[in-house]
Amino acid sequence: MAKQAKITLANGAVVTIDLFEKDAPNTVANFEKLANEGFYNGLVFHRVIPGFVAQGGCPSGTGTGGPGYTIDCEINPNKHERGSLAMAHAGRNTGGSQFYIVYKPQPHLDGVHTVFGKVVEGMDQVDAFKGRDKMEKVEIVEV
Repeated sequence: MAKQAKITLANGAVVTIDLFEKDAPNTVANFEKLANEGFYNGLVFHRVIPGFVAQGGCPSGTGTGGPGYTIDCEINPNKHERGSLAMAHAGRNTGGSQFYIVYKPQPHLDGVHTVFGKVVEGMDQVDAFKGRDKMEKVEIVEV
């Protein structure tokens, strides 16, 4: 069975993301663990740059926080295309909880960050982000 992430926003809309468990198993497992623990609930997309990315998953809301540990990169053939979900980091093998969704192709990030999913529903909601948009709940479902 495949896994999806469902991000419920403060406005009630849902962003649905197919997770690439085969290509990035440890990254998906980490994201799932944090989601199941409620880590992401109530956090915001603290960095929204139209035409580039919407980034969230920082517990401090500033881009400086994380879960208290780091995970290794799992570079794979998936590209940074519109709707791609990738792990943010401050340097190779320093990812943790912060992730971003790409607004348009970003080939300069390919091979640098772990792409571990793609938005399949709700990209219009991501397009409408103004900054500080809140994730009420993040859940992982089997489909």
